[in-house]
Amino acid sequence: MVVSKNVERWSPLIVLAAALLLWQAIVAGFSIPDFIFPSPWQIGQQFIEFKGPLLEAAWKTFWVTMVGFGISIVVGVMLGFLIGSSRLAYTALYPLMVAFNAVPKAAVVPILVVWFGIGIGPGVLTAFLISFFPITVNIATGLATLEPELEDVLRVLGAKRWDVLVKVGLPRSMPYFYGSLKIAITLAFVGTVLAEMTAGDSGIGYLMQSAGSQQRMPLAFAGLVTIGAMAMAMYELFSWIERRTTGWAHRGSQNH
Repeated sequence: MVVSKNVERWSPLIVLAAALLLWQAIVAGFSIPDFIFPSPWQIGQQFIEFKGPLLEAAWKTFWVTMVGFGISIVVGVMLGFLIGSSRLAYTALYPLMVAFNAVPKAAVVPILVVWFGIGIGPGVLTAFLISFFPITVNIATGLATLEPELEDVLRVLGAKRWDVLVKVGLPRSMPYFYGSLKIAITLAFVGTVLAEMTAGDSGIGYLMQSAGSQQRMPLAFAGLVTIGAMAMAMYELFSWIERRTTGWAHRGSQNH
């Protein structure tokens, strides 16, 4: 089935509009109270009424998330390079990484509060802890799956192991890297909001927690929409950068 490019381009907005109309119709048709399940119209009214506090909370959550995410990129790339470049490191460290990633981050937040107190510390660290694993795994995978035949040819031509990893392995890992960034940034927002709801004194998570305790569900849902919008914007940003810097890896898909 051939789908025009215009339809494909606008399909997300069409689906979103249909979902919002259905949502509004269900809430109105069944007369659901707003303190149980607010309608899109009621959520939009909260955006207008609390525009200032929402923007202030969103900015706080955004920059806390970006700090944690930035740390996760540095640590994730370094660990991924270490694990992917050495079979011994891969065997020794990868199971430990998987075990650490399996620990529920909600259980870690109270420990971070004891260590760093209430505030931005737990938010930054939770965003980091929840988002560095995909980056590490994808960088390690990109390096570890370098074809042995290619490596043998390069060594015959005089390339050392370091040259193979830096000049061939890392560029080859870039599609993996950008794929991990798109996953990690959404997880980073989850980590920040989780910490704000548990141990924060500001931010979207704190605002949602306060609104929920007062049964102001439209405002809480407005916070959810704000987080979703920020995560989607960052996801699209990394997708745009990926297309501009690794177009060679997507030549086949660009024709569809």
